[in-house]
Amino acid sequence: MEQNPPISSTPKPNWWKRNWKWFVPLGCFSIVVLFVVFVGLVVLIVFSAVKSTDVYKDALARAKAHPAVIEVLGSPVTEGFLVSGNTNVNGASGEANLSIPIAGPKGKGTIYVSAKKSLGQWNYSGFAFEIAKTHQRIDLLQSPTPANSP
Repeated sequence: MEQNPPISSTPKPNWWKRNWKWFVPLGCFSIVVLFVVFVGLVVLIVFSAVKSTDVYKDALARAKAHPAVIEVLGSPVTEGFLVSGNTNVNGASGEANLSIPIAGPKGKGTIYVSAKKSLGQWNYSGFAFEIAKTHQRIDLLQSPTPANSP
């Protein structure tokens, strides 16, 4: 003769009561991850926007080609990610104040740029390179003098 197991009179707990212990932490973790991704995307968009400006590209190209910067940092010179400052361009006019980190095999430094755009042309009022180790500044607005000049 076969015995049937006793039938329980208590109902099975619902899904939430069975699973809340793993669902709540996972949900909170997911919200935190989504927030971090959102902030990261905003930062990436802002830095990409600054790096796509004409004044950034021109200042970086000029600094990379300047003999004094190459002498201090070595070659190749690469730009850093954390550009700071602001640009405000409205058609053919605007202004920019930027701080651009750069590095080379011999060291690191920062390019400081202050420029105004008038009639579609950027005019630099300040353009300097600061060596990170010594905090010495090199004025990049002055024409570079050849190494073998008297």
